[in-house]
Amino acid sequence: MWTRALLALLRRAIRSGALDLTLPDGSLHRFGAGDPVQVTLHDPGLPRRLILNPQLALGEGYVEGGLTIAGDDLHGLLRLIIAASEAGDLPLAQRLAARGRRAIKGLRQFNPLAISRRNVAHHYDLSEAFYRTFLDPDLQYTCAYFRDPADDLDTAQQAKMDHVATKLCLRPGLTVLEIGCGWGGFALQLAARHGVRVTGITLSEVQLASARAQAQAVGLADRVQFLLQDYRAITGVYDRIVSIGMMEHVGVPHYPRYFRTIARSLAADGIALVHVIGRTSPPGVLSPWFHKYIFPGGYAPALSEVLPAVEASGLRMADVEVWRGHYARTLQAWQARFATNLPQVRALQDDRFVRMWRYYLISAELSFTDMHQVVFQMQLAHNLLTAPTTRDYLSR
Repeated sequence: MWTRALLALLRRAIRSGALDLTLPDGSLHRFGAGDPVQVTLHDPGLPRRLILNPQLALGEGYVEGGLTIAGDDLHGLLRLIIAASEAGDLPLAQRLAARGRRAIKGLRQFNPLAISRRNVAHHYDLSEAFYRTFLDPDLQYTCAYFRDPADDLDTAQQAKMDHVATKLCLRPGLTVLEIGCGWGGFALQLAARHGVRVTGITLSEVQLASARAQAQAVGLADRVQFLLQDYRAITGVYDRIVSIGMMEHVGVPHYPRYFRTIARSLAADGIALVHVIGRTSPPGVLSPWFHKYIFPGGYAPALSEVLPAVEASGLRMADVEVWRGHYARTLQAWQARFATNLPQVRALQDDRFVRMWRYYLISAELSFTDMHQVVFQMQLAHNLLTAPTTRDYLSR
């Protein structure tokens, strides 16, 4: 029954490209036309799981080894599936399942402090040594900014930090709050290059220890402090506030409090910069596989989900910049370094984890190249004239 249903679904869905599917009983089935992606199902239970929850089952099948691809062509398989899903002609059962995920979206993004801590630990408390196998030396785990197509990852990550710093309009002596400071690289650069005093907050104990150690090592512990703290516990007022790649973990139900906190903590003549993965499509949901294995509680919002909370906070939107293509390039660079350093990765993680991380990096890349994801940079202020009124200052 489930196998027949899967074959019927594939016949209906695949209209662009081709798939050769070998079932656990050894039978071969072709769908579409052209040079096929060749997939073998080894697990007899996969057809049922692929029908009931295809996004979750596909990722689990690949990670667990119940599904293999000739040449390990994960890019080819995922592009084929994305093209089929984007066509939108899915069976009623799949459409109902998607509606169900949207209906419980708020519950999945309900992130009170205890859940937020657990979600952060799930992803960010992996060892620093692991992240060093594919990130740049400053451990920037967010979108790089490729000013020139020839730039390498390290250059592009430095360009991202410079671009954000310029938008903050820094001068010596200002106080800066970084919400979601990661391993501390950006905060330390701000203090060293711009003479500001920085407070960085994180919920990751691993990141906190690393950030504090780096501050001591480079002699900046007197100008940069790192705290194990949630954004909801922020006290004090800061001249500048920056948040890069953290709002994805806040959850739509918490946006009002997130932006109220920024508004309350930002000086009357201050500037805030929020950098977040978003979507150019209407509101959606996080893939169930990503929710379970990579970013529990995470979500990339549409601007229509963000702006009401910004407006209600009393903050003013001074500028919005949309980065297109930069995160795909970043993810491709991470994949290349991950592959190059695979022996070091395998010394730290097992084969299942390696397949999971590869699935994550490739599917994330395709969400930017073949789907609707972009990066939004929102410059916020209490007074619309606090920030420059043109973008000319960004190119000086």
